[in-house]
Amino acid sequence: MTERKLVVLLLLTAVVLGACSSLLPRGRSESSPFRDFEQARSAIDGLMPMTSTAANLASLGIGPVHQPNTVILTQADVVRRFVPSALLRREDLDPGVLACLEARDACRGWEITAVRINKARTGNFLSDFTNFSRRSETTGWRFNALILLVNDVVVYRAWGGQPSINEVEITTNPLGPLQDIGPMILTTR
Repeated sequence: MTERKLVVLLLLTAVVLGACSSLLPRGRSESSPFRDFEQARSAIDGLMPMTSTAANLASLGIGPVHQPNTVILTQADVVRRFVPSALLRREDLDPGVLACLEARDACRGWEITAVRINKARTGNFLSDFTNFSRRSETTGWRFNALILLVNDVVVYRAWGGQPSINEVEITTNPLGPLQDIGPMILTTR
């Protein structure tokens, strides 16, 4: 093989491997029927305390049956959450929370967690594959809500979360594939 052909072959290989970010791993985590954070927020904001019912929640796709990762809270869980210390007085609590606490066994709650996260390794395939440099991007949103019900009527609702997640992690290993040999040698002895 001539020197010129070898150089062209090496350049072509470097370009192909360097541009193949599509070969890098990707991941996705979804646990929500909601399309985005705003849709989840508006669904919870649309609930009217003392008016909305469990049937309304079901029609919105909200609840333990429809929404994965929903935690069903007992009245004791609600007490632990809202009456954690003597510093909080009865008049400091929301009227819906008071109604739930006074209803005792008729009180139940739903703690909803909705998530859509995308993880992707981006950047140069060759640097990533040889462990010299890795760049990971995490994007998406997280939403959580608390709904209290008394006899299947919503008495309290609140929401929170992260409307936008955008994280970049860059890991650099100057020794590339040899970077992890030191700890491996020490643990095998």
